[in-house]
Amino acid sequence: MDDVSGTSAAAVFDALGVQYERAFAGSPAHLDSLRELTGHLAPRSRVLDVGSGTGRPTAAVLVAAGHEVHGVDVSPVMVELAARQVPGASFVRADIRELPLAEESFDAACVYFSLLQMTRGEQAALLAGIARALRPGGLLAVATVPLDVEGVDGLFMGRPVRVTSFDGPAFTALVTDAGFTVVSGRSSLFTPAHPQATAEPHLFLLCRRA
Repeated sequence: MDDVSGTSAAAVFDALGVQYERAFAGSPAHLDSLRELTGHLAPRSRVLDVGSGTGRPTAAVLVAAGHEVHGVDVSPVMVELAARQVPGASFVRADIRELPLAEESFDAACVYFSLLQMTRGEQAALLAGIARALRPGGLLAVATVPLDVEGVDGLFMGRPVRVTSFDGPAFTALVTDAGFTVVSGRSSLFTPAHPQATAEPHLFLLCRRA
């Protein structure tokens, strides 16, 4: 969950730091999603990475493939780590909901688990804003935990969080309503490498701006 939803998310991910990377960076489905995305991108594509976390694996894989990556994260600790670990990308500490995105300024966007501490309305608005920020035919790689929950308090790697999400069909509808066509999707069950983590369902979609 590379969250971008404000002070509470910043505090959670400031505290987790590199622990988050150790727990999640080895997800086979995440790496498969990145491989599929890079297989569709033209050389030197401009990619927005929303909730960029420590920069690994997303920004690191994209930079290694020759793309121009611009990461955004609400956590200053995560931004510092990412800048150090992936010097070939640029990172900014910001709340993506408040960051102006120029229309048709990116070839692709990655939104991996970055919506879960936003309201449903905020998730819809952000996806629509990303659609406008992509050039015609631009790609979106997006992932979530596909559960029908709204404002549920829980623990994430031992830290209190409030989570909102959609089940798989509803999330797919959310993405298409924002202006995307789904190219492919995959579901998986992943257990993060952390003693307080439990198995999570994950849904990855690759989409194209309609």
